Amino acid sequence: MGTPQGEPSLYTVEIDGDTFEDCPALLVHYAYGPPLLEEGRVEIRGITVTQPPATDDGQDQVLDRGLEEAAVRQVSTAWRRVEAWLRERAPASYASLKAGASVEEIGALEAALGLRIPADLKALWSLHAGVRDVSGAGFLPDNRALMDLEAVAAFHRMQMRFQQRSRSDEDPTWRPSWIPFCSYGVDDRSSGLYLDSATGELGYFSRYAERWTEYASLTVYLEEFADALEAPGLVTGARPGLAGGALVWGPPTYSDPDHPWVEYTS
Repeated sequence: MGTPQGEPSLYTVEIDGDTFEDCPALLVHYAYGPPLLEEGRVEIRGITVTQPPATDDGQDQVLDRGLEEAAVRQVSTAWRRVEAWLRERAPASYASLKAGASVEEIGALEAALGLRIPADLKALWSLHAGVRDVSGAGFLPDNRALMDLEAVAAFHRMQMRFQQRSRSDEDPTWRPSWIPFCSYGVDDRSSGLYLDSATGELGYFSRYAERWTEYASLTVYLEEFADALEAPGLVTGARPGLAGGALVWGPPTYSDPDHPWVEYTS
């Protein structure tokens, strides 16, 4: 049941909030059967709340905590799959990872942004808060780089200044709830992805004020990333490969003759 998501074995099903007592309206992202899983096996890959239920505050808090804990587990598990792959096959990319952020550092970022950072993004940053500016750092899909917390705060602040100057509330170029987390390069913010803290969705941004939703959640993004590394034969777009010990998505437009790109197939 559900709607295929373009990749074999991946589906999304909508659950109406009236189906179960005290249950919100949900989008459940899951994998079913081959080629990702064994025949008959189901694995939940992400849950997005589309409409909270009308309950009292105590029940809301319990529900929110449960959903946040699930998101933290899913993000952490997906990222560890990616990290294990990098450690074994792309040591240059693995070496680019910075240490995780402390609770105090994330709290300081929340104060700078003026909003609450969702639990799933906190979980990612608590594992690794960005990458160093070294070869192999742009290993995320489409060769993007994980932004560190200082860059996140600076970019968000700059975009909010641009938005205030434009005074366009009907078609904003940036919303306060948008938290950037990866960019075209370590020091290149010409494009990238942000997490909308109001909806949980991931959106694309570019210097040309292009904005659109790309992923239903951070969990979906990271699990698709991990799936592409573990089952590269299923990838339909840019494919994972290795060049100079780094993960590079390609084939690249320009190849380094000293470190030729080799597609990863197994």
